[in-house]
Amino acid sequence: MGRQSERPTVRRRLRYRFDTMMSRGMATLIGWMTAACFALVVPVSVLLVWADKKTPLTLGDRLAEIWQHVGVAFRLGGDLGPPLYVLFSVLLALMALLFTSTLIGLITNGVDRRLAELRKGRSIVLEDNHTVLFGWSEQVFPIVAELVAANANQRRAVVVILGPKDKVEMEDEIRAKVTHRGTTKVVCRTGSPTDPADIALVSPGTARSLLILAPGGPDGDAGVVKTLLALGRVQQPTGAPRHVVAALEDGQNHAAARLAGGPHACVLDMDGITAHLIVRTSLQPGLSFVYHQLLSYAGDEFYFSAEPQLVGRTFGEALMAFATSSVVGLLREGGRIDLNPPWSSLIGDRDRIIAISQDDDTVIASPPRHIATGAIIPPRPSTRSPVRLLVLGWNRRAATVIERLDDYVVEGSTVDVVARQHEAAHQAERAAAGLTRLRVTVTEGDPARPATLCRLDLGRYHHIVLLRHDALEGQQADNGTLVTLLHLRELGRVAGHELAVVTELADDRNRELAPTSASHDFIISSQLISRLMTQISESPHLARLFDELFRSEGSEIHLRPAEGYVRLGHDLDFYTVVEAARRQGQIAIGYRLHEETTLAPAFGVRLNPDKRRPHRFAAGDSIIVLARE
Repeated sequence: MGRQSERPTVRRRLRYRFDTMMSRGMATLIGWMTAACFALVVPVSVLLVWADKKTPLTLGDRLAEIWQHVGVAFRLGGDLGPPLYVLFSVLLALMALLFTSTLIGLITNGVDRRLAELRKGRSIVLEDNHTVLFGWSEQVFPIVAELVAANANQRRAVVVILGPKDKVEMEDEIRAKVTHRGTTKVVCRTGSPTDPADIALVSPGTARSLLILAPGGPDGDAGVVKTLLALGRVQQPTGAPRHVVAALEDGQNHAAARLAGGPHACVLDMDGITAHLIVRTSLQPGLSFVYHQLLSYAGDEFYFSAEPQLVGRTFGEALMAFATSSVVGLLREGGRIDLNPPWSSLIGDRDRIIAISQDDDTVIASPPRHIATGAIIPPRPSTRSPVRLLVLGWNRRAATVIERLDDYVVEGSTVDVVARQHEAAHQAERAAAGLTRLRVTVTEGDPARPATLCRLDLGRYHHIVLLRHDALEGQQADNGTLVTLLHLRELGRVAGHELAVVTELADDRNRELAPTSASHDFIISSQLISRLMTQISESPHLARLFDELFRSEGSEIHLRPAEGYVRLGHDLDFYTVVEAARRQGQIAIGYRLHEETTLAPAFGVRLNPDKRRPHRFAAGDSIIVLARE
């Protein structure tokens, strides 16, 4: 015999009857609500009358008093008089109540519908001189943070984001990750960055700059190209060229993106720039922290300034004309960038000074001070020796890293690659085919395993490059990279010497977890590209400046030993250091203190120091210069 089903409880029966009543429609609901109100109001009114010490004595007067309380409760007036008068009074009150309730309901529904539409993020943005971000990725947060810092001296700035997510979700994430927004207002709209109709919602025609983010994934670059094409379909009301900045992950798509964006679009090759920074930092430890400061609005950055008082004077004189800014070049008439030009170059009336300064209004000329020429070290001939590098891991940037290393090393240099990917050997051999100075060897192995690292004899390498795995999600890839970095540090400790390691990470937050060392550098490509895009969006000329700065043939940033410029242990102002570098054909823009190399956030780097303040350099300190190799 089957088990008898349990009898439903009283609560479940009442809940069932209530659900049944609600399902019968609005009329039934109103009737039950009216009955429930009368069932509560009338007994309470009777109790109020009987509890009152001044209650009338006769039953008729008490009923009239009860009617008064019921009328007040239901907003019916509760008027007394002939039955017909009371009836009309009740009808009039009911009509007023009906129309008032209907009006309130209509207003409430209208407001709810409008709020629902606003939540969808489909209304048009009516702003001028705003910055628009197309797409949604982790790059959004550092870009918004940098734009907030760039707009700190403005009364009102607007950043508009068009992304394929819910408007409220985007706003909540920005509030959580960009806590300080200052005077900058962030507006989010939901839509497809590849749809011209959705693009029109953010008023691109009146925007100051348009930034297209790489969404990541195998089709990320295709989305950037489609957005560039869609922007071309949106009419520009003024006829002026748009200031568009886009970022691609794979350099092979660069030509297609340039064609889609037109001649005025700035398309950044993320892999190419990252590979260049890895190469430069692997050969000069500490350089990554210089680039992090130079590309951040939290410190000093590049500005273009017209200085009429310098017209007709030489560039060499301009180097000493600013106490709180570091002159590095000239923006010539027509937009040509001239970094580290000859000292005898004359400054024209339409040329602008390129200077590293705290802000655009801090490039102020000042009279030079006395230079301690006795403390300047005469130029010495430099010699370069072959280097031996170790590359741990493999990704799509690795081949580019090897190819660009060949531009900076001398003949006889070697690079050993250890990777677990089978295709690494084939790609490395193909990259090595065109090398002239560098010899490449590939060994299959897992860099995350201590046994693999122990077999490598790490002490024989001058520099080590630790690449992150592209096939894994950002955090997962960083997890393996951090484990390998800890193994390297332990092996270096056991061997009794510190290893110079350049580590590529996906998330800047993981750098804070990594072990700090004077010889450890970190390349966070997403953060660097975000900062680079932000700076170019604020000034179109910066695109050409960074093109020059990232070219191996032109002037680049170097860290050189301080003892090669000035005498150690003497109090010297930075004017003396600038003069010492000038005599070697270089421009001094800062220094790095060895005793502070492990102290965040500057890690010993001082960009654009006040030239009037004295400083005493010690062994291990470096001068940051702009020089040709």
